[in-house]
Amino acid sequence: MMAKRFLPLWITTGLLIVLFIIGSAQFEGFGSLRVITNLFSDNAFLLITALGMTLVIISGGIDLSVGSVIALSGVVCSVLITQYQWHPVAVFALVLPLGTLFGALMGVLIHEYRLQPFIVTLAGMFLARGLATTISEKSVEIDHPFYDAVSDFGLLLPGNAWLDASSMLFALLLIVIVVIMHFTRLGTNIYALGGNEQSAVLMGVPVKKTTISIYAASSFLATFAGIVFTFYTFSGYALAGVGVELDAIAAVVIGGTLLTGGSGFVIGSVLGVLLMGIIQTYITFDGTLSSWWTKIVIGLLLFFFIVLQKLLNRNNKLHA
Repeated sequence: MMAKRFLPLWITTGLLIVLFIIGSAQFEGFGSLRVITNLFSDNAFLLITALGMTLVIISGGIDLSVGSVIALSGVVCSVLITQYQWHPVAVFALVLPLGTLFGALMGVLIHEYRLQPFIVTLAGMFLARGLATTISEKSVEIDHPFYDAVSDFGLLLPGNAWLDASSMLFALLLIVIVVIMHFTRLGTNIYALGGNEQSAVLMGVPVKKTTISIYAASSFLATFAGIVFTFYTFSGYALAGVGVELDAIAAVVIGGTLLTGGSGFVIGSVLGVLLMGIIQTYITFDGTLSSWWTKIVIGLLLFFFIVLQKLLNRNNKLHA
């Protein structure tokens, strides 16, 4: 049963390796370290968002608000920095707690009123996107020395590869989330809550505290991703992050996390994002395929992994 639990993760890893080998054999420069570091820098905001989405889905929930939270945090940052001349660090110190509070409030609604996470976070999605559009309908450019300094910070690796600050921040957050999920009581509670809430209550799991913490963490990471995205685009835009919540969910499922909750891997979600990114990279190198093929392939992968999850769950029930 343990081997079956890890099967989706091994399949994702295998697909990632195979596609990388095929691309390296077919296109010059595809297998370079520069392409690998670009995968992380181009997808840093999605990788960070997927970390939070992993926690939510393992707990048996869903968070549809993350894309809108990314847009809202980016717009607030750009407006405060550009129009009100705030220092970016002061803006981040304001935006991150507010984003965390937004998620915590959704967690309170979900637990206290026994509402479906889908409905609550859908309302959060519309609210955050509406607030972002109300603040500014146009893209607001960010021109600040701090942003220039951060964008110039990084590590030069062999092959002219560049590991930027966003990738380093993601790596730090990944370590923190892995430690939380596998070496703390909170992580155990999240898995227990996703497995069976009634059983979790009987085991003494503080369901209210855990639920609020999960959605607060997801929103915090989405807010952080929004900040990272402003460093990627040097702007804030109310329509940024459209569909990111779906990309994050897809990455989590492709990474081996059960949609029903109770089982999943943080590192699997990272591999899911990288697999999606390498598909896009392959299409870019090819030059003859439409970018929409990325969505088509990801859709086929999702169907495959959902069917695989169903089969594994059925086999587990038969052997139980």
